[in-house]
Amino acid sequence: MSRSELAATATGDSLDGFVGNDHSPSWLLAEALGVAPTAVTVHSDIEIAYLASFAPGAGYLVYAGTGSIAAWIDAEGVLHRAGGRGVTLDDGGGGFWIARAAMRHIWRREDEQPGAWQQSPLAHAVFAFVGGSDWACSRQFIYGQERGAVGRLALAVAQAADADPVARAILEQAGRELARIALALVGRYGARPIAVSGRAATLHPAIMAAMRAALPAELSLTQISLPAHHAAARIALHSHA
Repeated sequence: MSRSELAATATGDSLDGFVGNDHSPSWLLAEALGVAPTAVTVHSDIEIAYLASFAPGAGYLVYAGTGSIAAWIDAEGVLHRAGGRGVTLDDGGGGFWIARAAMRHIWRREDEQPGAWQQSPLAHAVFAFVGGSDWACSRQFIYGQERGAVGRLALAVAQAADADPVARAILEQAGRELARIALALVGRYGARPIAVSGRAATLHPAIMAAMRAALPAELSLTQISLPAHHAAARIALHSHA
């Protein structure tokens, strides 16, 4: 494949960073590569993840990273979605959602019983991650960083899940949240296979187990992992062929 047949990912999470009718990224890439703008195809990260998982119309993709979104590209190439509204509004089951749920639980318990965190494996893991057990550390972590950095706190929640029932319950609820957005598409467009991708879905087996339990048994569910740049290259190769 020559450099003139390209598929490029757009930056952003859950479609927030790229608008499909915005042609400026392809123009910029074409200029940088010295090719015609028509030789560069720009897709959102969700479109690339979907097309790496299914042919158009074949199934639903649930992507769980910092945020979460469910997507279906129909046979005409039109993208339909559920979720992906941003971490401030929702994005249930994503890394930011998991981190926020853990922080909320810990500090509500501290309101009720100061010092309760010392008996909580979840709180120990979270406070080790943020750098301290006082409110100033948590406040700086939650409000002083970009959302992707906050979402990585979900790693600490997963670390505590086998020792702390609260941490496990948060991850199980995350799985049910991911099932919810998948079922939103099933309700609108009918039953199809479901694939799950994204780092948040791989944090702990409890997430996928809870998602499976929340879905009808007749719906197939698979977990996939394909780097975005590999998927983009496959799409470009297929288009060229």
